[in-house]
Formats: sequence, C-alpha cells, structure tokens
Amino acid sequence: MGIVKISDLMHENLRVAGNALSRSINAQAEHWMRVGMLTEMHPELDHREICQLLIRAELAGGLDIAGAVTGQLGKPRASSAEKH
Repeated sequence: MGIVKISDLMHENLRVAGNALSRSINAQAEHWMRVGMLTEMHPELDHREICQLLIRAELAGGLDIAGAVTGQLGKPRASSAEKH
C-alpha cells in the first residue's frame, strides 16, 4: 500500500462520487483506477463491457494486470482446504 498525491479538486470529486455510490474515498479512487486501466488496455470496450470484465475478474479471484493483458483476468482463489 502507498500514498498517492492528488489535487484537492480530485479529492472532493472522489468524496462526492463515493458518497453518492456508497463507497469510501479510497474505494471510489480504486474503482476509477481499475476502470481507467482497463479502458486504456481495451479501448474497444464500452463502460458496460468494462464493468463485466471487472465482475468476471472478481469472480476469478481479483483483477491482476498481468492476467488482464493475457486474457486471464483473475488469479484462482485458494480453496478453504488449501488455506489451512
């Protein structure tokens, strides 16, 4: 985890959007970063398709940039038996 410096205006935009969408400021920033990253990687996709990619990635274990490039959007989650 790290600190990202942003302008006061962007911070306020994040606060407003986060409140409207029931997300924390950090969660809203991370959402916008994911959407932006996937939009740059897949300019042929529209917002609906980007959201579908995010959902598929979450179901597959989370968004991984290497997987997004290769078409394997998520890392397989360890089963509960493997965690112990």
